[in-house]
Amino acid sequence: MGILPDYGDTPLSGDELDSLLPRVAELLGANPDKAALYDLEQAIHVTVAQELMTDVLTGHLSVDAILTSQFIRNLHRALYGEIWTWAGVFRLNEINLGVAPELIPTEITSSLDTLNFRWRNTSDWTPHEFGIGVHAEVLRVHPFADGNGRTSRLVADLVFLATQDTESLYLYDWITEKARYVSLLA
Repeated sequence: MGILPDYGDTPLSGDELDSLLPRVAELLGANPDKAALYDLEQAIHVTVAQELMTDVLTGHLSVDAILTSQFIRNLHRALYGEIWTWAGVFRLNEINLGVAPELIPTEITSSLDTLNFRWRNTSDWTPHEFGIGVHAEVLRVHPFADGNGRTSRLVADLVFLATQDTESLYLYDWITEKARYVSLLA
């Protein structure tokens, strides 16, 4: 899912500028826009995703290891830690979606444990459905101030990849219009 037309021309807000690490703010210059920031985030995302997918394929990263609160936080930190001060930190503010901030640690752990238990002890989900379930639950909790969508999609890809037992491996096709994506999640 790329950025929307005209999104890239949008300057960063004061809160966003305050949350940038100093060296990134310096790198982006006096009036950074969201497109430059998005490009930087995407470059890091590609590198992190490739490394973790390799770890899954070589057996160094299992479903059990992925479905932990600590992994989710570490993944978020890997994706955003070179750019943002809030990387890997559960959000502290109420927003119009997700659970209350004080419930995030318990909810994310409980949800991931429940999903893993269901995967291990029932046979009613395919690997494809399981990954989507993980994606939806991480989004339901909405643990971070930003980056929840990209983080949860990568977690879903890793889970999907780790649970396939066929010679042909698949990833999700996340390229869809945002309105359709949101309606599918609902």
